[in-house]
Amino acid sequence: MAITTSAKKAIRNSEKKAVFNLRRKRLYKNEIKEITNLLKEGKVKEAEAKVPQAYKLIDKAAKMNTIHKNTAARTKSRLVAKIKKVKFADKK
Repeated sequence: MAITTSAKKAIRNSEKKAVFNLRRKRLYKNEIKEITNLLKEGKVKEAEAKVPQAYKLIDKAAKMNTIHKNTAARTKSRLVAKIKKVKFADKK
């Protein structure tokens, strides 16, 4: 348990920030899940239309230090790779 007043304040701030961070993470993860589900259903065009919104949410999370910038880049890369995989599998 925190003893000093500054340590108590740090705990309070940490709890407040955790709420916002969790909300941000849920938003972009839910968007990715929606895109993945659309891809499973074969709706590539609709999934591609949702990519800009997903990018926006991922970039916002990275900007606010909810996730690391490299994690954001990796997530975006994997998202596009999933779309390409489904898109080009249809052409074969």
